[in-house]
Amino acid sequence: MDERSNHLLTALIERYIEDGQPVGSKALAGLFKLSPATIRNVMAELEAQGLVHSPHTSAGRVPTPKGYRIFVDRLLAVKSFSTEYSDELSHAFTDNSPSQALNTAATLMSNLTQFAGIVVTPQRSQIFRHIEFIRLSEKRVLLIIVTPEGEVQNRILSVNKNYSEAELMNASNFFNQHFSGKSFQVVKQELAAQLKLLQEDISNLMQATIEYADEYRTDNMLVSGERHLLNISDIASDMNRLKQTFSLFEEKTELMQLLDLSSHSQGVQIYIGGESHLVPLEELAVVTAPYAVDGKIVGSLGVIGPSRMSYDRVIPIVDITARLLSNALSQ
Repeated sequence: MDERSNHLLTALIERYIEDGQPVGSKALAGLFKLSPATIRNVMAELEAQGLVHSPHTSAGRVPTPKGYRIFVDRLLAVKSFSTEYSDELSHAFTDNSPSQALNTAATLMSNLTQFAGIVVTPQRSQIFRHIEFIRLSEKRVLLIIVTPEGEVQNRILSVNKNYSEAELMNASNFFNQHFSGKSFQVVKQELAAQLKLLQEDISNLMQATIEYADEYRTDNMLVSGERHLLNISDIASDMNRLKQTFSLFEEKTELMQLLDLSSHSQGVQIYIGGESHLVPLEELAVVTAPYAVDGKIVGSLGVIGPSRMSYDRVIPIVDITARLLSNALSQ
């Protein structure tokens, strides 16, 4: 596009983001020293390129996902961001534990943008420091796993035998003596060769523990403020659209794919519905950024809102939150 088309597209999108109404030639004529006829010609060219379109109820134009993409790419290229919320964001992470910092990040992004804030927590460590089995009842055993970072995970195992406390202690000792400091994948490989040498009863308990390892790997997603989307007319005005939006938070699969992709990218990423297959609704957009611990990317966070959002305001909030969360987790 030439410079004139660029300026007109930018002005149209900014106007549409502000009031949500299709933008006509007369509205743009007041911003530029161009005749309405010239503006209509440029608008027709933008429409031919698939950057804007005319809703059937109005002669005005609204941006398409392709138009939004050009708009946000220009924002990211310039990167002249400033935010009035820097101090508030910085103070929010003071003296937070890791789990508190993750929750703080999701809540802050939601509160500041009035959209939904999401954070994918770091994948749990696959290395364990200590394992303990505790008898709960005849067929139920509590498995306790302690990671090198001090995280404690509990899981109730359903077993086929009434294990005595002595047997469970022997099983705990076996795990800790032979496998402490190793990953569950290594344990699974090494244990396979030793199961035949163990008593059958203890062997079954070992296998039940290894089966838990697959569930133990699951990432967790924190979501805050999805209720804010009920106030977005672009989404809430259509019941099917609203159901599709909230199914994203219930199923989480598509969001996890998107955020996993973000965690392998550098800096802020923007996914716009109708353009990205990872965002199922044209009316939605997701702004994401990865965060790190000691320089190593361990997860990602972001904001889910309407494609008609103030990107120049949302992008720096997501970007700064990711940086502050990285600092908080690295201390």
